[in-house]
Amino acid sequence: MILSTPLKRRRELADFVRSHREKLNPREVGLPSGARRRTPGLRREEVAQLCGLSVTWCTWLEQGREMSVSAAALARLASALRLGRAERAYLFELAAKRDPEQSESQTEVIPPGVLACVDLIAAPAYVLDRTWTARRWNVRAEHLFVGWLDGTGDRNLLRFIFLEPSARSLIHDYANRARRVVAEFRADVSAHLNDPAIHRLVEHLSERSDAFKRYWHEHVVLGREGGERTFDHPVKGFLRYEQVTFALAGHPDLKLTILIQGLRGVA
Repeated sequence: MILSTPLKRRRELADFVRSHREKLNPREVGLPSGARRRTPGLRREEVAQLCGLSVTWCTWLEQGREMSVSAAALARLASALRLGRAERAYLFELAAKRDPEQSESQTEVIPPGVLACVDLIAAPAYVLDRTWTARRWNVRAEHLFVGWLDGTGDRNLLRFIFLEPSARSLIHDYANRARRVVAEFRADVSAHLNDPAIHRLVEHLSERSDAFKRYWHEHVVLGREGGERTFDHPVKGFLRYEQVTFALAGHPDLKLTILIQGLRGVA
């Protein structure tokens, strides 16, 4: 979805809400259909009544005006309009708000299809959750990430990088990579800094690792864009990969990362 300006987002939000209001049959929400309705679907007054919000709020929203829109109000609107999961997610994305139904402490359930896909990928691949803890990985990733995915220890990527001594020898150009990882993590969790799990992780790492604490307080923010990743593997020696990361549709807190060899020089 490319909506480059706040005005375009407000207009899309207005059109989206209006469209769903007009599609909703009054009988579906327990209202009489009436014989003299001049507009299809529900009236704004009826939506306002169902949401417990003002008619002015609903009107301004559909007019695309610049206004204060809270997550709680959007949740009530989504319920009143009987939005499905994808529609509700789209509503909150347009409004640039986090859905309160997505509990900050909730553990994301990985769909079976994604689990099977990771196993079938012919390259090291793994899925990270919101806290950057590996939730699924394949055998190739297990063989590559010695000390992280090959045992029964902690599966959190940040704790591996900053608290596991073997990470320093495995990750080539360790200091630069470690600093960049913290900047990428800060960008990734910018919407979840009040999440208790994120807060505990940052506090724990800051207490145990001077390097992490220093990098975290630099407040550098970088996108997790992928690119070259190099390793000094204890068995296979020097390895070079290109990292590609995907957000999983319908699961914004899960990311699939794949490390591919042999891409240098490909147009």
